[in-house]
Amino acid sequence: MTSKEHKKHADLKRPALGNFGRNEWAIVGAPCVYIKALADKVISALSPVYKCAYADTSHNDEVILAPGKLASGALLEYADMINHQQFNYAEPLRPVPFRQQFNGADLVLVNGNHQQAKSQVVIIYENKRASLQKRLEQLTNVELILLAENAEGVFDFIQGSLTNFQDIPVYRLEETDKIISFFRSKLEEARPALNGLVLAGGKSERMGFDKGAVNWFGKEQRYFMADMLKPLCNEVFISCREDQRQQIPANYNVLPDTFTGLGPFGAILSAFRNEPDKAWLVIACDLPLLELDTIQYLAGQRDVSKIATAFNSTHDQFPEPLITIWEPKSYPVLLAFLSQGYSCPRKVLINSDVKLLDVQNPDALTNVNTPDELEKVKRTIHQKIASA
Repeated sequence: MTSKEHKKHADLKRPALGNFGRNEWAIVGAPCVYIKALADKVISALSPVYKCAYADTSHNDEVILAPGKLASGALLEYADMINHQQFNYAEPLRPVPFRQQFNGADLVLVNGNHQQAKSQVVIIYENKRASLQKRLEQLTNVELILLAENAEGVFDFIQGSLTNFQDIPVYRLEETDKIISFFRSKLEEARPALNGLVLAGGKSERMGFDKGAVNWFGKEQRYFMADMLKPLCNEVFISCREDQRQQIPANYNVLPDTFTGLGPFGAILSAFRNEPDKAWLVIACDLPLLELDTIQYLAGQRDVSKIATAFNSTHDQFPEPLITIWEPKSYPVLLAFLSQGYSCPRKVLINSDVKLLDVQNPDALTNVNTPDELEKVKRTIHQKIASA
């Protein structure tokens, strides 16, 4: 007799994070001053486009007392340093809250003499030969090798330990432009793929019938919107309630809410729960005047360094959350807002780092929630067809 294995935890997809974030490199093999200088050059070059972070360990060995109020027993100390903000923690941060500190970063560079990361840049520096040989087990994913001024070539033990050595680019440490291009290309390769999500799980109480089922252009609007998104997205899903799943034809991907009772906020979270490393182009199904040009403009203006790219609403100038590209880094932000009692996606956009656009055709953001609004938009559509 066999018994089913008991599972204590839900089968969740985890984001592809390392020790710090999605895109992280430990720079190892040279004195710390070399590593810091290289990190400065890369961050200075890339920070106008990408959000960059740096991780290191204090080298001020004579400091033995905790700073400020931590010495008095405080758990946490915050200081507004005018040109930057500073938090001091009494206890080491555990992995999950630690990674959350780096959530906004597109690139994390790490002093590999003190910290590890899932990818590595190895500097070949003659005086650090013995030290580097001791760190071979840390070289799990070497993606770039740099030769310092005193290096004639890559150490034999490095070549022997890397099965893909022939595929790894090797530059001189002073070839700054090539090094920056390497990181820029890596970040471009890591650009999250874009999925589409048509929000069709509302109960349409003000309308009195399912808004997603309205036939404006020869098919139900939820399918019309899904078809419109397909050329721009990797995959397109129709977001719905579990009881709606059987109503949707098999040729459309369905994504039932797993965060229930939260409206569109729950639908967005459900999408990220399903694919946490994808960006999501989220569109409500009640935008009958929305055209492909507007969606193409949104996708073309997408800024992956922000948590989202959205339009300003035409009637109140606040972000419009239900025609928005939500980046993977918005997932923990959304969860953090939920943990503090907020389930409004617009509130998240207002209080976060987002890219806001002015819509070229204001009518495109017109939504239909009531029978009166439906009749008004129906007349607008008929007038457009007649004039065409």
